[in-house]
Amino acid sequence: MTELVARIHEVLACRAMSLKGYRPGLYRQVGLTLILLRQDMVQMCAADLYRVSQPTVSRIWRRILPLVDEVPALDGISLAEAAAQGEPILIDGTFIPTGNRPASGQGSASYSGKHHLQCLNIPVAGTLDGQLIATSQPVTGSRHDSAAIQMCGWAQILQDAKVSWIADTAYIATGAITPIKKTPGRDRLEWEKQFNHDVSSLRSVIEHIIGHLKNWKILSKGYRGRLAELPTIIRIVTRLELYRIGW
Repeated sequence: MTELVARIHEVLACRAMSLKGYRPGLYRQVGLTLILLRQDMVQMCAADLYRVSQPTVSRIWRRILPLVDEVPALDGISLAEAAAQGEPILIDGTFIPTGNRPASGQGSASYSGKHHLQCLNIPVAGTLDGQLIATSQPVTGSRHDSAAIQMCGWAQILQDAKVSWIADTAYIATGAITPIKKTPGRDRLEWEKQFNHDVSSLRSVIEHIIGHLKNWKILSKGYRGRLAELPTIIRIVTRLELYRIGW
């Protein structure tokens, strides 16, 4: 936290900007912004916690969020850089609930038949030792995981790098290493059972990675903000998680 605030202070100093005279101070403003991201707290509750008004919380959010997006930008690497290293990569998709928004005109496109709610879908990449690599741009929740990885461009990146990547059976037609589906009319052979066990053991790591990512409750409880800003929020949370784990 101290280092993050120091980085933001340096950016403000380079731009000849100062938050002196603002209430509360820079440290508490950054802390408030992180609480809103981490706990998805209602702004009125955050206002009571920090003894300011709700409009002040909204102004702090708009003022600090772009800085929080900027200062950890150099932490982590892209999927293309990770794939170029030649190590196997774990891939899985997760959904970001967005609530029922009929006025947005995206009701049918955002509705996921699998999860029975409106959401956006994002592929997540990680390493075999449990480190987050990257998240993609979100796609509409109605699209299957195998379509989502094509739409965000990750399938082409992984194919060009000729790297081994491991995923679940939703990606069975994409070139990933996936568990073997059961053939109708016969039981799985012993080597198929062992193969599926080994793949599932490796894949369990990506579930933990997604769990840590969605500890940022703004991605898991149901996003209430403007849908146009959600890709930016996902990018900021990803950068903060990479910053947290020390990439």
